[in-house]
Amino acid sequence: MDRDREFMALALEQARKSYEEGGVPVGAVMVENGKLIAAGHNQRVQNADPIAHGEMDCIRKAGRRARYDTVTLYTTLSPCMMCAGAIVQFGIGRVVVGEDRNFKGNAEFLREHGVEVTLLDDEGCRALMDTFIAERPDLWDEDIAGNE
Repeated sequence: MDRDREFMALALEQARKSYEEGGVPVGAVMVENGKLIAAGHNQRVQNADPIAHGEMDCIRKAGRRARYDTVTLYTTLSPCMMCAGAIVQFGIGRVVVGEDRNFKGNAEFLREHGVEVTLLDDEGCRALMDTFIAERPDLWDEDIAGNE
């Protein structure tokens, strides 16, 4: 679990990057055999791209791979259905979620499709998202909250 918290801290750095850019603070990192192979953050607002979620950015940056079943994807917020679908589509074997209080996400869908899901309930992830929602309820509603 200590390694999970270590890698989640890197995902949280990515989320903070998005927040500082004026975007939705969701970050993700991909790890294989204890090694960071990709990092990404939500850029939906910054790039006016509705599918530029943190998980999607991270998967994109991981590049073309023959298999993803040996990687773990760390994400600061429980994945939306689009991101959960990509996780299943590419066969990512494990997902570690920073928090699911602000958005329940699709952990059950992932589990039903053979993905191991670990919830950390990380205070830093919750605090950043709580701050963002309080400051920018309009962006939150536009991104996920209005689509729950």
